[in-house]
Amino acid sequence: MSGDHGSGHGHDHSSDARRAGERHRGRLVAAFALALGYFVVEVVGGFLTNSLALLSDAGHMLTDVIGVGMALAAIQLASRGARQPSHTFGLYRLEILAALANAVLLFGVSFWVLHEAWVRLHEPARVHDLPMLVIAAVGLAVNAISFFLLREGAAESLNVRAAYLEVVADALGSVATIAAAVTIQLTQWPWVDPIVGAGIGLFILPRTWRLAGQAVRILLQAAPAHIDVEALLADLADLPGVVDVHDLHVWTLTSDMEVASAHLMIAKDADTHRVLDSARAMLRLRYKLEHATLQVEPEDHTGCAELQW
Repeated sequence: MSGDHGSGHGHDHSSDARRAGERHRGRLVAAFALALGYFVVEVVGGFLTNSLALLSDAGHMLTDVIGVGMALAAIQLASRGARQPSHTFGLYRLEILAALANAVLLFGVSFWVLHEAWVRLHEPARVHDLPMLVIAAVGLAVNAISFFLLREGAAESLNVRAAYLEVVADALGSVATIAAAVTIQLTQWPWVDPIVGAGIGLFILPRTWRLAGQAVRILLQAAPAHIDVEALLADLADLPGVVDVHDLHVWTLTSDMEVASAHLMIAKDADTHRVLDSARAMLRLRYKLEHATLQVEPEDHTGCAELQW
């Protein structure tokens, strides 16, 4: 029996690309510093101006601080775990756990804001609109900088995407808060502030739901959504020399790291090296699976099929 994991007959298993989260560590540090600094400003300003919209935006900014902080901690711990022999998969899943925890935190903040908005609609509170406007404008500038810092990494890393989504939500929240401050200044309508605060809370919920769903899917080791497992099984079975495929598994280890394993039963006269090369190339080119463990078994071998799970 022979096996192959990842790249070629030289068995060079060193990845040519670092994990997506780690590649964007510097940008995450910058975004963390910006979010932490503005969070303090927004909380103080929210209480001084008595603005629920600002406090709602501060709540989302807190999730930026915690989320990006967790992302950085997960990246650091995952790098350490990769060097520990007992962690055969490293600690890559910490990035996914951080993304899920971030989603749970976002849900909590959103529901708190909705509750507070309901209370204020029944008991309107006076809001100091001019300081509220200035603070919201500063927040929009901070979010714009963070948006550009994280945009590239969001396409590669689920954890960076979590922080990116919060920045997008905060930017829109800042726009809404600016609009609320201007409206209050012009009309003196007290209910504008809680309505805008509630709107900010509602806006993030669908995106948070999708983020949580992605993280849970990875933790459950479901096949990546873009991979048709039945088609993959058929393509492996159609390779020259392959007579049966069993014990096929496809899952996502962490962002930008998808993995497959399978047992390939081959004809007695088949070339093992050729089968491995063909299978590896097909997985890489057709399914973008760079990491695969393939166990090749001769046709007359018995026992492995019973081990399928």
